[in-house]
Amino acid sequence: MKLLLISNSTNYGESYLMWCQTQIELFCQQNGISADSNLLFFPFAGVKISGIEHPNSYDAYQERVQGVFMGWGYKRLSSIHRFKAEEMPEMIDKADCIIVGGGNTFHLFAEMYEHALMEKVREKVCKGTPYIGWSAGSNLACPTLGTTNDMPIIQPQSFNGLNLVPFQINPHYIDPNPVIDDMIKHGGETRMDRLNEYLTVNQKTTVVGLREASALWVDNDKMTLRGGKKMLVMRYGEEIYNVEPGADVSELLVK
Repeated sequence: MKLLLISNSTNYGESYLMWCQTQIELFCQQNGISADSNLLFFPFAGVKISGIEHPNSYDAYQERVQGVFMGWGYKRLSSIHRFKAEEMPEMIDKADCIIVGGGNTFHLFAEMYEHALMEKVREKVCKGTPYIGWSAGSNLACPTLGTTNDMPIIQPQSFNGLNLVPFQINPHYIDPNPVIDDMIKHGGETRMDRLNEYLTVNQKTTVVGLREASALWVDNDKMTLRGGKKMLVMRYGEEIYNVEPGADVSELLVK
């Protein structure tokens, strides 16, 4: 499989997808994705797109992503929501690259199941079609949505994800006790607390904390950490450790 699993789309103060532009372009280049390739976008996590006045959030999301990719020279990006239900499987078959945007992971899963797209996308990607996902799109590639940070605004038919990787990703990982302002630190439940709860219930699962401005690049049985941030690896009953940027983390692909 060819996967690029990105923690976040936007760093503070930067334009949309700016920090990961190099990663996406290099990933596309190395996997034969050209200006004329068919890129198929899944906007279902985009319940509300901030900064865009548009009556349909999926249309707005497509326009935002399409504009960025066109600026990079990719001319053929379409969105799955533009097609009728009976047309969607054919569009997946024709796709040269699957792209899944971030937003609310529960809503993404709900829509994927509502349109019966989970197995079709998994089959397509497992046959070698490149997959790019950020935030919720990275969660979708995991066994379940259990390590998302999102509010459950809708109940999907199942929590089961695409299971393209055998571990769970927590995107946007934030280290404990972030500073809220100059005087006050967060005194409540931390991200680490929540992930430890998950591991207590799911003791055979590996969880990785993917910090902002980092991504996992999977090339068949090899996986590397890209970007400029360390990645946290957590397993029940084991010492937590950090992985340096650029490291080979292929061992996480072994179940």
